[in-house]
Amino acid sequence: VNYMIQNGLIPCVEFDTKGVTTREHSRMPGYYDGRYWTMWKLPMFGATDASSVMAEVDECKANNPDSFIRILGFDNIKQVQCMGFLVARP
Repeated sequence: VNYMIQNGLIPCVEFDTKGVTTREHSRMPGYYDGRYWTMWKLPMFGATDASSVMAEVDECKANNPDSFIRILGFDNIKQVQCMGFLVARP
């Protein structure tokens, strides 16, 4: 998380109960269910250290104990997701 912040990426916490992509509703090429997770609050634009991000992860975990939780790093100039990793499992 410190690496993410030091490189100018904006951390964001997301959660999902399944944690995997599936193909339940369509068999079209390129279509997958479960690609998008629910965002926990807003992206942390003012984050300056990992402790504030991990505090949000702990709060998300307390409110969603049966969910997978991940942290994503967004580049606000290119407007893309640059990194992401799982931080908690149910």
